[in-house]
Amino acid sequence: MRIPTHSLVLVADGRKMLLYRNSGTADAPSLDVIAGEEQPNPPDRAQKSDLAGRRPAIGSPGQASVEEADFHRQAEESFARQIAERLNGMALRNDLPSLVIVAPNRVLGALRPQLHQETRTQIIAEVEKDLTGHPTDRIAQLLMEREEAG
Repeated sequence: MRIPTHSLVLVADGRKMLLYRNSGTADAPSLDVIAGEEQPNPPDRAQKSDLAGRRPAIGSPGQASVEEADFHRQAEESFARQIAERLNGMALRNDLPSLVIVAPNRVLGALRPQLHQETRTQIIAEVEKDLTGHPTDRIAQLLMEREEAG
């Protein structure tokens, strides 16, 4: 994929986000980190102290279980909202020339509804991958290879 000069590349998962700016060319990108954020989000089992609750069943004898809250998932969705707020602010200030979003499907799903229309118009590509653990040069290489495969 070609990434125009000055475009932003967001690489995120449910707990970490890196925002890069392409200071290279579309054919030879050079990604520079301009922002990063990480939040602690241990597995759901580590965030719970009790088992799911029970309540009296309505209309029948006995008890019914109460659906458990997924605190890990809730933290991921909250983090996606924070990312969207940052991107929306940039777009509304005209600081978002074009944007590539790289994130796992669940994060994209939480992020999309939070994006302002102005932000959505700046998105040139979405890549459903988790690349947060990759070095910057490898991210650029993988994005360039994506065009060749497609």
